[in-house]
Amino acid sequence: MTLDIVILNWNQAVDTLACARAAQTWPMDKRIWVVDNGSRAEDAQLLAEALEGAQVIYSPVNRGFAGGNNLALQQALDAGCDAVLLLNNDAQAGAEAIAQLQRVLSERAEIGIVGPLLVDAADPHRILSAGGKDIARHMASHSLEPLQPGELRVVDYVPGTCVLIRADVLRAVGLLDEDYFFGGEVADLCATARQNGWLSAVSGSAVVRHAVDRSAIIRRQLHVYYVIRNRFLYIRKFYPRRRLLLFTLWTMYALYTAGLALAQRQLIHARAIGLGCLDGWRARFGGQNARVTRGQIT
Repeated sequence: MTLDIVILNWNQAVDTLACARAAQTWPMDKRIWVVDNGSRAEDAQLLAEALEGAQVIYSPVNRGFAGGNNLALQQALDAGCDAVLLLNNDAQAGAEAIAQLQRVLSERAEIGIVGPLLVDAADPHRILSAGGKDIARHMASHSLEPLQPGELRVVDYVPGTCVLIRADVLRAVGLLDEDYFFGGEVADLCATARQNGWLSAVSGSAVVRHAVDRSAIIRRQLHVYYVIRNRFLYIRKFYPRRRLLLFTLWTMYALYTAGLALAQRQLIHARAIGLGCLDGWRARFGGQNARVTRGQIT
């Protein structure tokens, strides 16, 4: 199975280089794609000078998680890949874990998308995700129920931190939906794949560590906006008949959490929640980083 590995960089070139170099040591047939997603100039220069043996794609603008990865996904598909691994630059994956994910796709034709058990790099006993639950119906969508070695659990979606996607799935249903920009796009892909006959699963024999403390502060600031807003996009696509009900429930949740944030004088947090809810109702999707970080509702 030919493996293409896609690593996205946004102003974290040191982490990206470390991740790519670790992947280069894996003893398997592979190609590595690094996408610089509109980073500052010094990041692009560092990648150009220090990264060897990988295909580097430069985007002049930040295209988000979906758009950035799509640049490499399309080239990997054009190159005839069998499967593509999306790997966060703050994920610590070993060769055996990735080989186990490959074995799942090789042995289980009904599985189109597979991921590992994600644990905290700082505390490997702490489970971050054992697969995802339907994001239209769950705010805390990451399952924390332990997996046994050898167990393969069918899930609603696989987190995008580390996810192996069968190339035939992408050829059949298309690339990641760029309207999400950041968060929800892999859940969307898994739901679309399920509609086309492929299951998504998490393997208990593959464990990957995620260094969550290394995520950029601005991503944490933006995360709450996209978490709220992208639920509305997902509902529009997959729950059209229950749209009003689910919109109302998510609006109530947004108002409640925004109220808590205001009570704690977390004004930026409250503003992001409110803006996410408002944009979800009026279908304002795609990248909104500048508006959210300025705190402007326009």
